[in-house]
This record gives sequence, C-alpha cells and structure tokens, in this order.
Amino acid sequence: MPYFRVTVPDPDLPADVQRALAEGLTQLAVSALNKSSARTIVQINLVPAGSYFVDGKPLSGQRDAHVEGSLTLGTNSAAEKADFIARAGDLLSEILGPLPRAGIALHELHPESYGYHGITQFDFYRRPAGT
Repeated sequence: MPYFRVTVPDPDLPADVQRALAEGLTQLAVSALNKSSARTIVQINLVPAGSYFVDGKPLSGQRDAHVEGSLTLGTNSAAEKADFIARAGDLLSEILGPLPRAGIALHELHPESYGYHGITQFDFYRRPAGT
C-alpha cells in the first residue's frame, strides 16, 4: 500500500497537471516497485511558493517538487527503489518542467506499524490468497 505525497509550490497548478502527476506516480509504483495500482494513493499538496524554501530562501519564479512515499519495509530491493527514484525524478521534470531540486524520499515502515483498511501489512501478507 504505497502512499505518495507530492508537494508542489504552486497553488494554481492545473487539475490536468495534478492528474498527470498522480497517474504517473501510480504507474511507476506498479512498474518499478511491483505495487498494486488499486492500493496506491497519491496526494497532491499545493503550497504557496513563499512557504517553500530552497537554500533558506523562499522559492520564487520557478517550480519545484518533493515526493515522499511510504512503503512496507522489506517489500522492495535497493535496485527497485533506486529505479523508482530515478524515474520519478524524470517524471517530475517531464510534467512540471526544469526543477531546482525535485527531491524524492521513500520511507519504509515496519509491516506491524503500517496498514490499510484496519489491517496491518504484516497480517495482509500472511492472509491466504483471495481473502
């Protein structure tokens, strides 16, 4: 159950661009991390440029983006995570244009501390298939 939060310092980011980010990250979760698209969540967090700082200064006159993803610990290899990070960086630049940073962070959460629909990932992965 990956959860991705995309922060973009542009409160007026068009809906079609937001949708392209959500669809692109979902597709990357499937292709690079072998996740289910039905269990992938993408939240677009639009903030004013004046509240987004690079080098201690508010960003102005350009876009940037930061993606944070929550994944279940041990479900992806280092190579899969590196592939996702590289391709997500390309995706951000493709959709948003040149970016000064385009940070991407993947946080791995222990399966006993992370869940979906009231079921921990630990219990989800132990269930028989189809239940």
